[in-house]
Amino acid sequence: MRPLRIALLTLESALSAGPVLDFARAHAGQIVLIGRSIPYRPAMGGMLGQMRAHWRRSGPRFFPFLLAGYGVPQTVGDLRRALGIGALTGFARQHRIPLRAVEDVNGTGFTTALAETHPDVIVSFHFDQILTGETLARVPGGGINIHPGLLPRHRGPVPTFWAMQENSSFGVTVHRMVPRIDAGGILAQQSLDLPPGTSALAAARLLHALGGRMATRVLAEMAQGKGFPEMVPPVLPYCPFPSAGALREAARAGHRLVGWDDWRQALFAPVG
Repeated sequence: MRPLRIALLTLESALSAGPVLDFARAHAGQIVLIGRSIPYRPAMGGMLGQMRAHWRRSGPRFFPFLLAGYGVPQTVGDLRRALGIGALTGFARQHRIPLRAVEDVNGTGFTTALAETHPDVIVSFHFDQILTGETLARVPGGGINIHPGLLPRHRGPVPTFWAMQENSSFGVTVHRMVPRIDAGGILAQQSLDLPPGTSALAAARLLHALGGRMATRVLAEMAQGKGFPEMVPPVLPYCPFPSAGALREAARAGHRLVGWDDWRQALFAPVG
């Protein structure tokens, strides 16, 4: 049985940097390519365009989540890369794994990298770009995604907010990747009890840690050639970034997007 060769895709954040690095270390001999999404790429409007879009949709209440989850870690990560002390960059250098900054995961730059490194499977671990069917078909095992929510509910970018808002269960789903957000067949799923008052950001961090361990089990079964009792879920409505009204309701209910410890995690997450 040959271990699967992995192309790992991620987006730098306080929600996932630690779990992603743990996953990478656990699979150091299998990862042949790492893709790190460029968050403020022109296709998404750049930094200012994204800030304006979030402001129009969500208002000021959502900005602490964005800053603690993404803005601060991105800035710290850029600084650490410039100083040569980035965590994921150092891991890739140590193990001689190509690490690509990905502006377009379906563009020629990244698809050429796939052709050069010959992965068996793509693992999307908190990645913010949608792979086309053509890109997924370039890899024999296709792709799997780690989603910090119990699909088919809470498809979208902030499932922990919607689970918190609806007082429903937290959990993780590992599923097949298809060219539609969080809609592929479910390979593994597990709920996780979290303490009352856990912030949406802290919940995401804990769920990503569980998701990395679940993905490891799924990959081991894939390497053994085991068939999965794969469940193709109904495609329920997409849960977008929250509106200003949804955030006001969350505040009235005492739901927190960000806690004090989340700011510490933002500063000290293993980014770069």
